[in-house]
Formats: sequence, structure tokens, C-alpha cells
Amino acid sequence: MSTVRPVLDFHARLAPRPGAADDLLSTMDACGIGRAGVAAGGVVGLDALSRLLVVGGHVTDDADNDAVLAACSAAGGRLVPYFFANPHRGIEHYTTRAAEFRAVEISPAVHGVPLNDSRVHALVEVARVHRHPVYTVCLSRPGAGVADLVALARAHREVTFVLGHLGVGLIDTYAVDLVAASPNVLVETSGAFGFTVRVALERLGPDRLLFAAEHPLQHPSVELAKYAALDLAADTWERIAWHNATRLLGEDLP
Repeated sequence: MSTVRPVLDFHARLAPRPGAADDLLSTMDACGIGRAGVAAGGVVGLDALSRLLVVGGHVTDDADNDAVLAACSAAGGRLVPYFFANPHRGIEHYTTRAAEFRAVEISPAVHGVPLNDSRVHALVEVARVHRHPVYTVCLSRPGAGVADLVALARAHREVTFVLGHLGVGLIDTYAVDLVAASPNVLVETSGAFGFTVRVALERLGPDRLLFAAEHPLQHPSVELAKYAALDLAADTWERIAWHNATRLLGEDLP
């Protein structure tokens, strides 16, 4: 596998601090990454987020979607904006802005609203209208597990869903098996062990995997090294690192 081929990092975060976009772009340049999908970070601090992940709870705060959009607008097309939806606000805030974005993120970890909640279903319906993929990270928690995502995907078969971090934990091959029968669920592989990525590739096929790094929490070079160690065929890598993402995001690029 060679990293000189085009790479689209499907999921990066834009931290709420001055210079965050410039830092992301310079990191992309250093790693040979051409484009990145960007969602807002910093809705809660990392220590608070860690506690939410472990013990539960939620916030009702909005993400700074305007900052994401401004950064993407100034990046010459290299950054693709994702809308970070807040189910506590209903659908109006997403509906009125959806045309400016290319994907939507819904986070049970941050906002605490389970994936089987009617407010989530309503947001997904807006995503369907705008042909947005829906990105989410699952948890070992009722209403927020991979099985709940699969149920949501089966209820909205015209929408494509992306399971962040390849499930819950580092070796969640169970998540791979859960999503296998739902072709409208793809997996994003940041943070997962290389072994788990290999299993996902074998059981789901290369058209259902997406490369991502989750910058700034993980340096893209780490995720690229993980894939390099897998020694994939060039065509397989190009699907995972570029073609699958551009297909989902509606990016008509070679």
C-alpha cells in the first residue's frame, strides 16, 4: 500500500480554538491527505466526554457548526463540512442549514439521546431528503449500541449510516457481524486494531470501509501506518481511502 495515492480522511474534528483549521491542514499536508470530512469538536471537554462515555449523562449544548462551515469555506475545497446535530433542538436547526453541509453527525455520547428516539428518526429523515450520510459512534449502553444502529438503518434503508471507530472498543468483531446484513451501514476504522480492520474487510468487503484518523485526537500517520501494515492491494486501499468516501459525500472527483 502506498500513501501517495489520494486519501480522504472521512472524519476529523475541528477543535474550538484559534488556528485549529490551519493545524489540521498542515497535518494533512504532512501525511499526504488531500481532503477531510470535518465535524465540530469541543461540545464538551475531553475529560467530561470521557466521564460521559464511562458513566453516562449528557449535555444539551449545540456544536459550533458555523465555525466548521467557515473553516471549510476558507480551505479551498479540502475540508468537507459535517453538521453536528443536537436532538434536543428538534429538526429545525438542521433542516434550515442542511444544504450547506455534506453529512450529519448524531452523538448519543454527547447529547444522550438514544438511537431509537423519535427525535433521532426525525433527523435521519432530514438526512434522507438531503442525501447526507449519518455518522455516529455507538456505546455499550441501551439505545446506543450497534444493534440499535442496525435497527435505525433498517428503518431508513434509503439513508447511509457510518459506524464510527468500527464499533465499541478495539476488537469489536461482533459489531462487524451485526452490521453485515445491513448494506446501508459502513464502518469508519479510526482507533480500531488492525486485526479488527482485517476482519471487517473480509466480512464486509472493501466498499464498506472508510479511512479516518479522528484528528486531533489521533495523528493521521498512526492510522496510515495501521493500513500500511495490512499490505492491501492498491485497488482495495483506493476504495477505502478515497472512492467510498467521495461516493457517500457526493464529491464528483476522479
